[in-house]
Amino acid sequence: MPEIASILEDMPKLVEVELTDCRFLGTGRWEMQIQAKQSQTLRVLTIEKLSIEEFYLFTDLRDVESLLSLLTKITVQNTKVFLVPCSLSKHLQSLEYLDLSANLLGDQSLEHSACPGGWPSLQTLNLSQNSLSDLEMTSKSLSHLRKLILLDISRNNFGEIPDVCDWPKNLRYLNLSSTQIPKLTSCIPPTLEVLDVSANNLKEFGLQLPFLKELYLTKNQLKTLPGAAPIPNLVALSVRRNKLNSFSREEFESFRKMELLDASGNNFICSCEFLSFIHHEARIAQVLVGWPDQYVCDSPLAVRGVQVGDVHLSLMECHRSLVVSLICVLVFLVILILVAVGYKFHAVWYLRMTWAWLQAKRKPKRAPPKDICYDAFVSYSENDSDWVENIMVRELEQACPPFRLCLHKRDFVPGKWIVDNIIDSIEKSHKTLFVLSEHFVQSEWCKYELDFSHFRLFDENNDAAILVLLEPIQSEAIPKRFCKLRKIMNTKTYLEWPPGEEQQEMFWFNLKIALKS
Repeated sequence: MPEIASILEDMPKLVEVELTDCRFLGTGRWEMQIQAKQSQTLRVLTIEKLSIEEFYLFTDLRDVESLLSLLTKITVQNTKVFLVPCSLSKHLQSLEYLDLSANLLGDQSLEHSACPGGWPSLQTLNLSQNSLSDLEMTSKSLSHLRKLILLDISRNNFGEIPDVCDWPKNLRYLNLSSTQIPKLTSCIPPTLEVLDVSANNLKEFGLQLPFLKELYLTKNQLKTLPGAAPIPNLVALSVRRNKLNSFSREEFESFRKMELLDASGNNFICSCEFLSFIHHEARIAQVLVGWPDQYVCDSPLAVRGVQVGDVHLSLMECHRSLVVSLICVLVFLVILILVAVGYKFHAVWYLRMTWAWLQAKRKPKRAPPKDICYDAFVSYSENDSDWVENIMVRELEQACPPFRLCLHKRDFVPGKWIVDNIIDSIEKSHKTLFVLSEHFVQSEWCKYELDFSHFRLFDENNDAAILVLLEPIQSEAIPKRFCKLRKIMNTKTYLEWPPGEEQQEMFWFNLKIALKS
């Protein structure tokens, strides 16, 4: 130590001294007096990794107190300092910057080191990586430092913190990162402009800090951005490496003064809303720190590992529920329309009839002669039943020889499907006799019967059909779907029921000949 003192005496204009990786024996003595005009320029002292083997023999620094009073910046890192004597602190009248990081200062020793009257000009204090554990006591020990602006007490183990703390009035910067704080309280001073609470496993942030401009929440457990209302003047925000999976346009725009946002290192869910906001927000590239390389999708699985800015989802992927709903609605409407149309136009009947006709197509074109039971199957409207049953049936079935007629009222098998009855009756009849009238072409029943009849009979291109007109009827009155019937009426002869008795006799004669042919 005397050698160091002599060096200081020989260098009166020395400004900065740095001692790194030094070892002192601890037996030296400061046997000197610093003259008033010597070494008045020394302002900065840096000591790193200093070890004193027999520190209990180390003399005090009383002889160099006048020299220490000139220092404005002192750094003593990783030297196992556990106490700064109060008397020494009081002589550091000009000290503005003090770094005591990576030492052994505890709550009690800090209270003694920062005694009233000590460090009166101090503006920056670094106590990171020490043995502090009581935030309330730490704040109280430093509360008299009226000029203190920046305080770093990171990497200490505070744990739970109280609701009320007494801080220096002008404190603007506070670093509480890696201090094992599970939840923030109103102990945090409201005067802060910069707050670092990174690496504390925080799940939420809701402090009212009206003057805060920079907030660092890196390596916590936040799932959403903090609310903007309690921190209206925020300019820079870091939520890097949290559990944030997205943020909305409303959240982003709520920070009106935001200039920098670091949300990198999060596992983003690339939903349609999030991607739409990212692709259409003009300020994204200017505000997001690390954009676009450090913003990667974690889900959906198809885009995992892809940069958020490169992902574009399709309409189906973005509005799947809406698309499925629309498809379901359209399918329902189509089914509803089909049911309505089918009901109106008797689609079920025609389907069943078509199926029966297809089944009938597999059968022989005409039943063997031994299976013919009737001379004619009579198709007529119920409104014409009086003429059919009382006049035609009596005339034909009482003739000599009598004709065997098949009438649906009389000869259809009860309980059997109507189409099957029609098919069987036509196939077991030598002829099919249609009694046509205005009632016939307007009757739904006759339409069904006529439909199948022209399927079965007219497709065979034979003369098994006999047309009898009870009254004049224009071919145009016949429904368009009966095109073959209309064609037959236009190209072939048919019998017409006359009003006079003499003409009626000729009508019956011709009808009987037609039935026998």
